[in-house]
Amino acid sequence: MHLQFNWVFKAAIMKKLKITSRPFIISALAAIIIFQTSCRKELLDQEPTTDLAAAQFWTTEADATTALLGAYASTRPLFDRDYYFDGHGEYTRVRSGTLSTVSGNLRLGDAYNNANYNPSGYGAAFDKYYRYLYGGVNRANYVIENVNRMLTQANPTSVPALEAIVGEARLLRGLVYFRLISMWGDVPYLGKVIAENAEVTDIARLPIGQVKDSIMADFTYAFEKLPAKATQLGRASKPAALALRGKMQLYWASWNHFGWPELEGFVASETTANTAYKAAADDFKKVIDDYGLTLYLNGVAGEIDGLGKADKLPNYYHLFTPKANGNSEMIMVFTHGGTGTSQGEELMRDFAGRSHEGSQCWVAPRFEIADRYQLISTGDFAPKLIPMNPSSNPGARTALNSTVNPASYADRDYRMKSTIQWDYEMSIGMVSLQSTGFVPFIYQSWAVPVTIDGKAYTTYNTDGTNSGYVFRKFVRNYAGQGRSDGDFAWPVVRLADVYLMYAEATNQAMGPQADAIELVNKVRRRGNLPNLAPAKTADKATFFDAIEQERIVELIAEGHRGFDLRRWRAIERVWGPPGSAGVWRIDTHGANQTRYYQNTADREYQQNYIFKIPPGERDRNPNLTQNIPHR
Repeated sequence: MHLQFNWVFKAAIMKKLKITSRPFIISALAAIIIFQTSCRKELLDQEPTTDLAAAQFWTTEADATTALLGAYASTRPLFDRDYYFDGHGEYTRVRSGTLSTVSGNLRLGDAYNNANYNPSGYGAAFDKYYRYLYGGVNRANYVIENVNRMLTQANPTSVPALEAIVGEARLLRGLVYFRLISMWGDVPYLGKVIAENAEVTDIARLPIGQVKDSIMADFTYAFEKLPAKATQLGRASKPAALALRGKMQLYWASWNHFGWPELEGFVASETTANTAYKAAADDFKKVIDDYGLTLYLNGVAGEIDGLGKADKLPNYYHLFTPKANGNSEMIMVFTHGGTGTSQGEELMRDFAGRSHEGSQCWVAPRFEIADRYQLISTGDFAPKLIPMNPSSNPGARTALNSTVNPASYADRDYRMKSTIQWDYEMSIGMVSLQSTGFVPFIYQSWAVPVTIDGKAYTTYNTDGTNSGYVFRKFVRNYAGQGRSDGDFAWPVVRLADVYLMYAEATNQAMGPQADAIELVNKVRRRGNLPNLAPAKTADKATFFDAIEQERIVELIAEGHRGFDLRRWRAIERVWGPPGSAGVWRIDTHGANQTRYYQNTADREYQQNYIFKIPPGERDRNPNLTQNIPHR
């Protein structure tokens, strides 16, 4: 197996390890030390002439912390653009079938490049991501090995801090392996530092159950050794370890309950599933009850402006801005720097359009998401919106329930206005870090003059949507930062997700439970929705539907939907069975845009449930088997 560690480490060094200056700062020393693990063997014996040697480095808690921050730096780029994975679902479009380097600009994050983020045909396109994940494993192992060595000679007063550092590194390793098995099933397990690619050229894939046990051991160790509250923004804590352990058990339960026939040798067990659902629920319950965590601003919906205005946006919108950095809802995050750090997040560039600092709108909502937002008056779905083209239908702007009539969007879940924009909704335009004032979004009207209520505007220039909607979620509504300068702390785990996972786990194990129903209602209240009607919680199936509904609108564009569809074996439910006519994605004007899964063979469905082991890795390692659907 050729895992390209040399490239991973060299890239990290060239980018100064990509540690945010707030709150993390990494020294050049750590770059040199970590780089040594990837050099040719003969270089390892040479003393550096300008920096301390590795043997002289691992002597203090500060040294261990510095190396740990390097491991965080290596792991962050593997998860902080997970919104691309939402393209595997039905409600988010990620532009172009295969995202790759654009004009030499690694805007997408190098690990995410050359992968397919369409709803179909994606299972064979993640070779680079696979290699980068193993780079993250090796970086975590480097910290674990060296700090464990320090522990054998440490002063007793230093032991708790050093064990906590090992716990954080093990949590990162567990997080990366969790992603690996979620996509590829059985994977090689590397429990030590790999200094030479030759060390892994004959390693076989380990059965998923054994890898899962190692992940669980990492999360358990982390839970035992970490503090109840993270010492710095972006560092892990006990509730983060518990939440991830619970999520691992939830996925393990899902694979055993719904089955994973594409994974050779995996035998699903309902008994195992039920045990895992209960264990997951226990972990989530501790996260919910034991650490004083609350939803952002206590889950209060907040203020909302009228249709076509955006001076006052609900609290859910602000949750996805730097205002929420450090809030207890964000159980685990990866941090970014702001302007001038060269370590900002790319959310504005990916979610906004050209009127917003020249952003490129690579990620947009699909038409179908609008109908998922329920009415605050009834707590249930509104009649489906009717696509109409204002160019050919003079009454489209005023017709009842027309998609291009702004009044059709009244009385909806507050998360709708917080998440998407429809015709005549406003956002703040920005150029050269300065505000250009409000710009109205009008589908297919790109940067043209328009008069609204007697006031002149220039319309939102974003040709990156083909649905009739753009995202408001993640798009900053204030000037002063460029499109790549955001300092938002990207959520790896947040409390609302834990609430919904707890509800799912308890429902699968025992049916609807009163405390789980209340937690789902808490999530709904942030959208100013009433509690679930009794009919929505009458039995396991109806409550599952309610939980899925909340996962769709609460977690959209955070990277969950594609993984949910696979673990629930729901691709056929969404897109129809093999050989069917498929499903068109349309726009607000009624035009067909793309049809997915048309006459699709069973084999492609299977390939999307489990990813292809990169052929290049198999060429170098004869012991690396291929997943069944990709043979």
